[in-house]
Amino acid sequence: MLAIRLPQSIEKRLERLARRTGRTKTYYAREAIVEHLEDLEDLYLAENALERIRRGEERTISLKNALKRHGLER
Repeated sequence: MLAIRLPQSIEKRLERLARRTGRTKTYYAREAIVEHLEDLEDLYLAENALERIRRGEERTISLKNALKRHGLER
């Protein structure tokens, strides 16, 4: 179970959307979280990888070499 407080303006928008479409506010809140969660996970994973690269803990290769390695060079 999750309870969140939303600004009144967002709450009203959510209520209008739910009323107009016949769906619940919970449905739209869940959809928004599910949709955005993957983007947030990707962002944090990328930031973590960048920090490891900057610390020298992770190596990189050029795009040219990556394409060659996977047989995709032109």
